[in-house]
Amino acid sequence: MKHLTLLLLSVLMIVSISCGGNKADEGAIYINVGPEPKTIDPALNSTVDGSIYIQHAFEGLATRDKDNKIIPGVAESWDISEDGLTYTFHIRENAKWSDGKKITAEDFVYSWQRAVDPITASEYAYQFEPVLNAMDINSGKKPVTDLGIKAIDENTLEVKLNAPTAYFLELAAFPTFYPVRKDIIEENKDNWTLSPDTYIGNGPFTLVERRTDDRLVMIKNTNYWNSENIVPEKLVFILMQNGTAAVAGIKEGSIHFGNNPPLQDIETLQSEGLMHISPYLGTYYYCINITNSVLKDVRVRKALTLAIDRNYLVEQVTRGGQLPASAWVPSGVNDANGDFREVGGDYYGIKPEDYKKNVEEAKRLLAEAGYPNGDRFPVIEFKSNSGEHIQIFEAVQQMWKENLNIDSTIAQEEWATFQDTRQNKNYMIARHGWIADYNDPMSFLGVFLSYSVQNNGGYSNKNYDDKLKLAMSTIDQDVRMKAMHEAEDILMNDMGLIPLYFYTDPIMISKKLSGVIFDPLGAHKFYYAKLAK
Repeated sequence: MKHLTLLLLSVLMIVSISCGGNKADEGAIYINVGPEPKTIDPALNSTVDGSIYIQHAFEGLATRDKDNKIIPGVAESWDISEDGLTYTFHIRENAKWSDGKKITAEDFVYSWQRAVDPITASEYAYQFEPVLNAMDINSGKKPVTDLGIKAIDENTLEVKLNAPTAYFLELAAFPTFYPVRKDIIEENKDNWTLSPDTYIGNGPFTLVERRTDDRLVMIKNTNYWNSENIVPEKLVFILMQNGTAAVAGIKEGSIHFGNNPPLQDIETLQSEGLMHISPYLGTYYYCINITNSVLKDVRVRKALTLAIDRNYLVEQVTRGGQLPASAWVPSGVNDANGDFREVGGDYYGIKPEDYKKNVEEAKRLLAEAGYPNGDRFPVIEFKSNSGEHIQIFEAVQQMWKENLNIDSTIAQEEWATFQDTRQNKNYMIARHGWIADYNDPMSFLGVFLSYSVQNNGGYSNKNYDDKLKLAMSTIDQDVRMKAMHEAEDILMNDMGLIPLYFYTDPIMISKKLSGVIFDPLGAHKFYYAKLAK
């Protein structure tokens, strides 16, 4: 009965999509990257799907080209002082909001102050740490007016940093640093993102329709400074998490792009030429509530980690070219010279022949912690949203039972609810994934700073914080990387998380669709996408 219900729902969704105007809007590109987003406010969003919507409706001082390199965005140029502490951005004369109003330096002053204001409660406020006084403001020690940002004149913006920051221009291209409209937000408060009339952006597209749990529709923004080079006239983001319906849509032609395909469909989609596996700078992991009386014991955390067969997960469950994770920072992240993961190496064996030894060590650690053969160990409640995460955990669940005699249960929640659950630490172990915000180890390691809002497990180690503060205080790449390797050593020795695998990004894509910018950070862009007739 359950399978029949799912099938009927899938059919209804596809019929709804088709009847929603796909035949009438033959030039529109239909995209599915997730369900109803928790938010599309640049200051509040912390998800990849939300970032995709935001990056089509807004633009920062810097942006990325077709090769994902940093290039000028709203700012046509910038100057950097010799000491690396002052950035002066020169805003384009023709930079406008989607309603035609000119963008000014003051728009950025307001937006950045809003993002670091503790009242806003931005999960990404810590990204502003390089900016002078940002963290003192976010902790309530200083007023927002002390933030190191100033409008010199209408088109000139000055930013002061605490210390030289090698990746600051990457941050300037990140959604949390985008401008938003003060007049609209002050008038509409938290509701400003809910209506096309008030969701005024400055990016390549503008929102014209929003139907809750159904779709976001955007059209080309003719007031965008570079609109003549934007190709699609219309983007329709279908909001759903039903992977079966998305697969049907791709095959039937009512959806042109979709991520998160059901694991069981990947091989078939590949054979039919409807699958693109894109590089993805990210780690899929389980966050551990370290405040839990049992899980606060590092021996328990290490035992749970070592008892997992990661090769089985990527070869038999996910089957999308993922790599077994032997650390927190994934392969592909830059080091001073080379790849950070290759330089740092593995923290436990991930070769198939290592697994038996790992399990024996896991049993020893669990017994040492007072739970020989899992005796008296409480049932673990695992929390997750739906989708492939359940299949992955069912495999892990069996491994924990067979190897450690530990029982576990699964509690599923809706996507928005689940994000709140993790944030509020209402779990024992929960699924998580982290995608780089920029190509630097700090994008990963910063998550586990004791004061990071993204630190959902409550991990805290002063030595770890100190290593990262050192890395943030210099632009000497050798010094930075050494400090960050030492920080990762601390994190993994404490086993502040359970890494499972390093991501790839399996994407369902119509044979008619071309020109998509595949982003290794996950925020795929459709600025130059087109459909073959």
